[in-house]
Amino acid sequence: MVWLAVLLAVLGAFFLAIGAQKQGSAVKADTGGLALSSNGFLRLLRNPRWVLGLLLLGVGMGMNAVALVSAPLTVVQPIGAIALVITTVVNARDQDLTINRATWVAIAACVSGSALFVLLAVNVTQENHHVSHDDELTIVLLLALAVGIFGTLAAMFRHRMSAFVYILGAGVLFGFVAVLTRIIGKHLLDPNGLVLLNVQWYSVVAIAAAGGLGSWFVQSAYSGGPPDLVIAGLTVIDPIVGIAIGIVILGELRPDVHAVMAIAMGTAASLAIVGVIALSRHHPEVTKRKKDARKAAGRASH
Repeated sequence: MVWLAVLLAVLGAFFLAIGAQKQGSAVKADTGGLALSSNGFLRLLRNPRWVLGLLLLGVGMGMNAVALVSAPLTVVQPIGAIALVITTVVNARDQDLTINRATWVAIAACVSGSALFVLLAVNVTQENHHVSHDDELTIVLLLALAVGIFGTLAAMFRHRMSAFVYILGAGVLFGFVAVLTRIIGKHLLDPNGLVLLNVQWYSVVAIAAAGGLGSWFVQSAYSGGPPDLVIAGLTVIDPIVGIAIGIVILGELRPDVHAVMAIAMGTAASLAIVGVIALSRHHPEVTKRKKDARKAAGRASH
């Protein structure tokens, strides 16, 4: 069963990578690198390349979900980072770019940092089989705060927000969505037989709001940055946020954890996030856009 989970996780990574590249190229072709508008999003729904990317992403996420159910988190979660490497290579070929050393270093930091964080987290956490309504409400309120903050930023600085801010927001929001989805799943499977009556309405509303805004952020990140940056953010920030919520709010930290492990986890998370920041600044597609913008500004001044 474990080997089947590994195979599904690897296949899922390929589908996620190709799907992200398809959507990224479709968004860039539609927006020309400008901020994504509501009309632009509606046009994307009729774009075959974008829709194909959406289907591939859906298949990849489904495979990864089955893999997570079939095998330990330590086995499956780090495999998802393969999608980052695949997306980088595929996008470089599609855009006729040469991957520079800084990009490879950033990718290595993302993959190694996130994998190490997950491996450490699994060794210091324990599953909370009963989530109280107070804890669930706390998570929803924190998510509402995150939606409010990132939603306000998007409304006020939509034309000036960098791709990194978009993907940071998406990673945080989807991290909360993953936690609430798991909580709702436990409610549905509760042996008391109440099924849907166990599910809190505010959790469903929170997931819908966060999922909608997070999806908008992902598409906006495609318009302002390479697709591998999007994959980096989602494979790095999403699990870090999810595990942090489990430890801080749901009390999933084992009582016998040493301070050294906490420091090691913080270091691993920092390494992964620094990798995402470096990727957003030194990726060849990003540097090419900056050079083109400077040339255009120079011609305009003359």
